[in-house]
Amino acid sequence: MKAYSLNLRGHLREFTRPAVMGIINVTDDSFWEGSRATSDADIAARAASLAAAGAEYIDIGACSTRPGAAAVEASVEAERLTRAISIARAAAPAAIISADTYRADVARAAVEAGADIINDVAGGNLDPDMYDTVAELRVPYVLGHMRGTPADMQEYTTYEDVTRDVLSELGDRYQQLALRGVADIIIDPCFGFSKTVGQNYELLARLDLLGMFHCPVLVGFSRKSMITRPLGVATADALDGTTVLNTLALDRGAAILRVHDVAPAIAAVKLYSLLPSTL
Repeated sequence: MKAYSLNLRGHLREFTRPAVMGIINVTDDSFWEGSRATSDADIAARAASLAAAGAEYIDIGACSTRPGAAAVEASVEAERLTRAISIARAAAPAAIISADTYRADVARAAVEAGADIINDVAGGNLDPDMYDTVAELRVPYVLGHMRGTPADMQEYTTYEDVTRDVLSELGDRYQQLALRGVADIIIDPCFGFSKTVGQNYELLARLDLLGMFHCPVLVGFSRKSMITRPLGVATADALDGTTVLNTLALDRGAAILRVHDVAPAIAAVKLYSLLPSTL
């Protein structure tokens, strides 16, 4: 990966090697139960555990975006998310807190509660106010690629060329952000969102093309069906496959690995970083 920097609440932070983002889901319906934490004690414990394992980022979501998931009310999402951010901040004060939401009002509340980054899997497509809100808040923004909504996104998997089309759609959104003065953008092609298993692997094979944006690239494969279906394993048995895909992504320029299991991802980064070609 290329070195990059992010402006985090007025302080410039440099990244010279890939980083790991650990996941906390403040929901009871996220697809991997190991990431769920709903009580104050569980949220604090998971945040502390992720940070101790080496996660530089902690991504907190309060509305499931798994395929077929129904959205919760915005007020419910905001209450869950802001509470969890405050708890995680206290438990892991050095971590960069990312708020996983596609709603502008929830994003604003999350930043006011202490979040450093907004992670929007919808890339602004589900809330027309998101780009203006991020520009006003002056926080880094994870620009994701998804068509439709989490409830129906797998109905929108028709592409002429999945990599070319994803790049084009992300490019249009990137320009809209740039016109608003948003400078700190992280690109996430959103594996598993509006993509078939085969399309996910086509996109992974050409992941290096996302370097055209000159932005850090975030990837999230952790325990997803693009692993479980080809291998014929349960979600609980998908850690080895996750590590393989994380390593392939590192070789194609990924800067941030979003995972449920931090220690194996940290190990992949450390070992991959020993290769002379990555220096």
